[in-house]
Amino acid sequence: MEYIYASLMLHAAGKEITEEALKKVLEAAGIEVDEARVKAVVAALKNINIDEVIKSATAMPVAPAAAAAPAAPAAAEEKKEEEKEEEEKKEEVSEEELAAGLESLFGF
Repeated sequence: MEYIYASLMLHAAGKEITEEALKKVLEAAGIEVDEARVKAVVAALKNINIDEVIKSATAMPVAPAAAAAPAAPAAAEEKKEEEKEEEEKKEEVSEEELAAGLESLFGF
């Protein structure tokens, strides 16, 4: 994943994604560079429009919190805790799906 992150960072900075540039970013982050992976990532990204991939990437929609009707304080508090737990679960899933989506987009 660090190779993809480094590539995205180069893209965000408006730099060309080359083997040398990717190596420099990875080395600056203290990552031991694997030459074969660098070549594979650069080759895989050569014909990909990263801006289009980012635009077309989808994230799980987050449902708006339901309006709480006046209820007993204990029931309202319990409902808030349940909503908070559900929200945390959704965030976990969306992060995992996002990572999986990026891996599949770039062939890793």
